[in-house]
Amino acid sequence: MSQNESNPNPDKNGNFFNKNPLITFAIFSIVIIMLFKAFIGDENELAGKISGQNVTRTQEISYADLKRLIENKEVEKVSIGQTYIRAIGNDGNGKVAYTTRLVGNDPTLIALLDKQGINYNGFSESNWFTEMFGWLFPFLIIIAIWMFFAGRMQRNMGGGILGMGTSKRLINSEKPKTKFDDVAGAQEAKEEVLEIVDFLRYPDRYVELGAKIPKGVLLVGSPGTGKTLLAKAVAGEADVPFFSVSGSSFIEMFVGVGAARVRDLFEQAKKDAPSIIFIDEIDAIGKSRAAGGMMGGNDEREQTLNQLLAEMDGFGTDTPIIILAATNRPEILDPALLRPGRFDRQVLVDKPDFQGRIDILNVHVKGIKKDLDVDIEEIARLTAGLAGADLANIVNEAALLAGRKNQKTVTQADLREAVERAIAGLSKKSRRIDEKEKKIVAYHESGHALLAETTKGAKKVSKVSIVPRGLAALGYTLNTPEENKYLMQRHELWAEVDVLLGGRAAEEVFIGEISTGAANDLERTTDIIKAMVQMYGMSDVAGLMVLEKQRSSFLGGGMTQSREYSDKMAEEMDAFIKNSLTERYNAVKARLEEYRGAIEKIVELLYEKENITGDQVREIIEAFEIENGIETKLEPRKEHVGETTISE
Repeated sequence: MSQNESNPNPDKNGNFFNKNPLITFAIFSIVIIMLFKAFIGDENELAGKISGQNVTRTQEISYADLKRLIENKEVEKVSIGQTYIRAIGNDGNGKVAYTTRLVGNDPTLIALLDKQGINYNGFSESNWFTEMFGWLFPFLIIIAIWMFFAGRMQRNMGGGILGMGTSKRLINSEKPKTKFDDVAGAQEAKEEVLEIVDFLRYPDRYVELGAKIPKGVLLVGSPGTGKTLLAKAVAGEADVPFFSVSGSSFIEMFVGVGAARVRDLFEQAKKDAPSIIFIDEIDAIGKSRAAGGMMGGNDEREQTLNQLLAEMDGFGTDTPIIILAATNRPEILDPALLRPGRFDRQVLVDKPDFQGRIDILNVHVKGIKKDLDVDIEEIARLTAGLAGADLANIVNEAALLAGRKNQKTVTQADLREAVERAIAGLSKKSRRIDEKEKKIVAYHESGHALLAETTKGAKKVSKVSIVPRGLAALGYTLNTPEENKYLMQRHELWAEVDVLLGGRAAEEVFIGEISTGAANDLERTTDIIKAMVQMYGMSDVAGLMVLEKQRSSFLGGGMTQSREYSDKMAEEMDAFIKNSLTERYNAVKARLEEYRGAIEKIVELLYEKENITGDQVREIIEAFEIENGIETKLEPRKEHVGETTISE
């Protein structure tokens, strides 16, 4: 058993009593009372309980002597207990208190007292231990309850009573083995933090030159892009201690606890310097204090933030401690955190590009047995827009699928299925849909696919399926862009609107009635046109005015809900959105009428196969255009490595 297991709260010197003052006080009190009782003695206690008798002295006698005194009427009163007999007599020099032990159960004693006419009574003997335990027991119960709850709080909250002590249990201290080779798809971010590694390895080199290395580095990016992994790689490359803690661990209901934990965190890091402090989700404590408005903010969060700011100013530039923090909401951080001398350097850990996805997939497939036909580049193309965590999950899902099929290796088909699971959801092959709904879904998805292949600026089709997936999708069309896209032009946004409207338009043109299947498509088209008006300045309604601000750079969420425009502007915007949707919808229906024969062939193939590839769709469209003398609308396709979307 380790010391920490046998001793619940030892200090650094193993002194249990210094760390537990309440237990120490209780033990000390018991020892003092026991010593006091030992010196007093039983007979003195018995004699001291005779009050109002003017006793001058006490004397212990034998039982036989007591009976002789009773026979000679030399005692005035006798008190009989369970084990002791007390008697009051007079020996000529004053009253004497006689005490003796009762011998057995002597029935002659009472008869003798009656015969001599001496008063007698009984008394309850007081045991000093019983009396002490009687008043000490409640006190001990209170101490036990207090220590029980205090111990639980200490274990759960990582500190002393009410969590006010140290935060060792909340801080994960380690020396990571992670290296930069383990971090793929973030080459630019690695280059940004290389000088931090060099500073931690050779701090004297920088101090002698008078260089000031950044105290804090803020890692920003979308969830799952590898911010924590990169922080561990910095510590692993520098071979220094790595103190990691979550921002939410500092916040408790008691004001001041978070500040105490911040102090303890920095004290531990300074003792093991050079070292790295990593605060994950720093926005939990670093939220802008101005967000509280005139009514103020959260007192505990603000005190914790103030303590963090003070600690970052508390060590000099020559102290080899680097503070790394991660967040996906940099826009809400307090400006005091981001000023020079604190987190004055921000490193973007973005979603990987095509080559980055290849590198990440290669890292994760090292641990699995893959088939010789596995093409990592194809999977990288299909997973555009996904983060590193998503790619790791895809590889793991593929391995699980192969294991479920009792295969010896992971095949390309397993990886493709894992990609579809990640993007579109779990396949619902057991979900039975009737022929009427199957027909609606087939025409709906064929409409999406045809518009994607015949509209300038639209993303190419990778796959069309009428197999239900996820919670509500009865079919889907996977689209991948032609190249890496960081910006979208106006015609590309309109192209996306056309593709989304293609499903509903196909239902109306070929079936003669619309269904509820286009609900998500209509929502997305409305959002696109609204963003063109409110944020992108792509309409004459608002011109270059920005009517809404984007919420988050990395968490999505679109625009804020606050309205910053007039009622008249709102009416004009609503009219523009409605008219634009009507105009694009009519154009899409005209395109579908033009390609009616191609749509019918795509639907026929979907009925037969249930899943068809983008190449099969393009072959049908090209053949139809040649047969009917239509000038081809299919654009030359480049290597597609951008963000993948799905139309349901």
